[in-house]
Parts: sequence; C-alpha cells; structure tokens
Amino acid sequence: MLTKLSVPSTSIAVPPGFDPQAVPIQSNCAGEKAIANSQLQPDQLRQRFIAPPPWTPEITDENRHVMASDIIAQRQEQGLSTQAAVLIPLVLRAAGIAVLLTQRTDHLHDHAGQISFPGGRMESSDSSPAITALRESYEEVGLVTDRVELLGQLPEYLTVSGYRVTPIVGLVHPQANYVLDTFEVADAFEVPLAFLMNPAHHQVRVATGEQGSRRFYAMTFENRFIWGATAGMLRNLYHLLKV
Repeated sequence: MLTKLSVPSTSIAVPPGFDPQAVPIQSNCAGEKAIANSQLQPDQLRQRFIAPPPWTPEITDENRHVMASDIIAQRQEQGLSTQAAVLIPLVLRAAGIAVLLTQRTDHLHDHAGQISFPGGRMESSDSSPAITALRESYEEVGLVTDRVELLGQLPEYLTVSGYRVTPIVGLVHPQANYVLDTFEVADAFEVPLAFLMNPAHHQVRVATGEQGSRRFYAMTFENRFIWGATAGMLRNLYHLLKV
C-alpha cells in the first residue's frame, strides 16, 4: 500500500471528512472507444511496451498537478526524497488478464480503506523504480518477484504528498495465495483489465469546496471504489493502449 505516500488529513487533496463517493458524477467517458480484448493479450501488451506509439499522458486536474510540482520542489530543496514507485500487476488468468489491487486497512490515519497499487517510497538500496515496486509488492501482498515479468513503465504521477511516483507495469503469473501485511492491507483483489480499459466505466467527478474545485476519475467495480491516483494511472494505461 501507499502508506509511505499518504497525504496529511489537512491537505487540499483530501480535506477532513471528504467522501469521494458522495461527489456527484459529472460525466463518464463512454464516447471513447474500449480497448478490444484482442489487444489485451500478453503478446500484444509486450509489443506495445517494446514499441509504444506517440501518446500524451493525461493530467486529470491542472491545479493539483501544479500544487504537487511545487511541493516536490520544496521537498527537494530540503533534501528530502521525492521518488516512489508502484506496481501495476496484470495477472494472467484463463478468463483474461486481471489487475491486482489492494485495499488499505480502515484504522490507518490517512486514506483509510482506499484502493491502491502496491508500492511506496524508494529506499537508498533500491537501484531503480522497478526494484522499489517489486520489493514493496512482496512486502505488502507477498507477490513473489520471480512470478513478475516486467513490461515497462508509465509516466511519473505527481502526488500532493510530494512524490514523483513511477508506475511499473508487469505481467504476473498467478500464485496460490497472497500474504498480506495486515497492518496496512485489508484485502487484495482483482478486477478484469477489460473492465478497467473500457471508458464507459470511467467516471468524471468534480468536488467544489472552500479550496476550489477538484476534478478526479473514479471507477466503480462491484462494491469497490477506485479513485484518485490509482484511477489516474489506469487512465494513462488506457491512453497508452488505445492508440
């Protein structure tokens, strides 16, 4: 989980009492094409990362992006680490590839119960973002490194907690079970990649408060509410695969 990347409860990103599920849906992206299942096969995904076409990452909310850039610059001036990484695990299932996600425990001070990818801050011993993502995935859900085939990475995602997060994408050969760090991880679950790569399921929500408006993506799957940075990274994966 992203405990190491948590945003203080007083942050503009997550004001006290903010409930993203209560924010009205402004629109969805149903007008955009879904990624065909034929393009969501292992060989096609490998090829897309080997030879990606030109594409443009999406900035969900320009105000948040500017604020995140400023906070990162401040941390760098203070000599603090700003590098982090997450793993986007694409699990190879007979019924089709699924995305492994984690749900934070309810007792955590920040982002209790929220959904994220396994990941966290880069340690001085980590030689690359990929190593960070693999290490954190093993620590948080027991994902065995040897079962992960790294495909590549998406552009950095800036957080208002002052981190430049590198999303690492990998194909995962299923293992019998996951061993959760029960202090941070309440659950690990899978969502079909085809569902997440269908813009009809990409909700645009806009919250307005004393600190201005905030635009964010959300994706609801059964009883799971995926939003914020996790949804933003999934949108960028969509943009890479759609072109």
